[in-house]
Amino acid sequence: MNVTDVVVVGGGPTGMTAAGDLARAGRSVTVLERRPEIHPSSRAFATMARTLEVLDARGLADDLLAGANRAPTVSIFGGARIDLRQLRSRYRYVMVTPQTKVDTALGEYAKEQGADIQRGMEVVALHQDSGGVTVTARSKDDPGQRSTWRADYVVAADGAHSTVRGLLGIDFPGKTMLSSVVLADVKLRNGPGGGLRLGSTRREFAFLAPYGRDEPDGSWYRTMVWDRGHQVPDSVAAEPSEVIDVLGRAMGADLGVREIGSLSRFHSDERQIQRYRHGRVFFAGDAAHVHSPMGGQGMNTGIQDAANLAWKLAAVLDGAPESVLGTYHAERHPIGRRVLRQSGLIARAVTLNPRVARGLRDVVAPRLARIPAVRDAIAGSFAGTGLRYRRRGGQHALVGTRATEIPLAGERLTVVQRAPGFVLIRERAAARPEAPGLRHAERTDDGPAVLVRPDGYIAWAGPSAGGAWRDALGEWTGG
Repeated sequence: MNVTDVVVVGGGPTGMTAAGDLARAGRSVTVLERRPEIHPSSRAFATMARTLEVLDARGLADDLLAGANRAPTVSIFGGARIDLRQLRSRYRYVMVTPQTKVDTALGEYAKEQGADIQRGMEVVALHQDSGGVTVTARSKDDPGQRSTWRADYVVAADGAHSTVRGLLGIDFPGKTMLSSVVLADVKLRNGPGGGLRLGSTRREFAFLAPYGRDEPDGSWYRTMVWDRGHQVPDSVAAEPSEVIDVLGRAMGADLGVREIGSLSRFHSDERQIQRYRHGRVFFAGDAAHVHSPMGGQGMNTGIQDAANLAWKLAAVLDGAPESVLGTYHAERHPIGRRVLRQSGLIARAVTLNPRVARGLRDVVAPRLARIPAVRDAIAGSFAGTGLRYRRRGGQHALVGTRATEIPLAGERLTVVQRAPGFVLIRERAAARPEAPGLRHAERTDDGPAVLVRPDGYIAWAGPSAGGAWRDALGEWTGG
């Protein structure tokens, strides 16, 4: 039997983020992924600002951005748009690149940190007791070959059709909200350019995201199309003619389709498990929540789930109180619920059928989007930079917010956080307190000292001279 600290089931972006972070923190971790290779036709293509900050804290953002397109706006309906150019972030745009590139980067990160990645291994049994979890997997190449792992914890990051969720008999309540959506890569002679663009009528919608790959006869886009009058099962193959027809009608123009790459048909559900923790098994990413593709939140939410969970597992394995693990559900379940509502609201607004409702939408939405406070709130929620975790009564107002944009003397916070652990950011010109093993930084503005968690969020804020940060650090680490 193989022994490891954590088994991660699923080798997509959520699983690889969790595995890399755990290994970086010095824990042994094994990834069991049923596919022998990275899935070549993954749906995600939009990486949001907050996720780019997470990737930067792992040294991955710059290389991904070098080969990607940057979309600073998202046009939706009635001339309204989500404007990301005012974000309080280094990344005031959506990075548009195929998910396979993000998968590859995170897989390399996990491997470089020391994670044991087992591809072509399908989990077939899982049993947990008070001392740990036993996981059995079989080889896809040789189903008769089985291997077993004993771990303290399991991270289930194995997607919407989670095997782990099925083995534990966990309900995935919700419903299907969009059927027969077609995803494709298209080369357009007359592409709209600019940022992300949505076109819709009462009958159909189409979404375009520019990859930034320009060729002499056109530019490449990822498109998603839907036709109210053509609702068929996922098993019905999508045809190029269907994409061309719906794209032209939804956008109201002949975009000059020159070539169509990958094609797939899928349906979209809204579902979320009631508890993200079941004993020693934790659910993250699509295994915990799925939602409308509108808003491009799926991969982003999963990566951020993993960034929240991994350091807490590592901390408890290193001696932190068990209560730390309870904060994973408490913090991430509300975020998942909010993403479901936000994505669902956009999808329902796009597919409105009554003329009066569509007319009202097209009048109200652009006006709201021009109000600075509303514009920035929408952009922050969409990009993930405006999300925060709930603080306890009596805690500083900054607790639960991200610390990424605090100006520092020296390297930016995401560079400092490329090594694991907490960071104490002291006030400008304040003396550096003695704290062996704790990394330090100094802010250059007039804000208070803050203690930053490994996932970039503030755990404590106040004057550093009082030493109250030590108590906060002890609550999270047991030290």
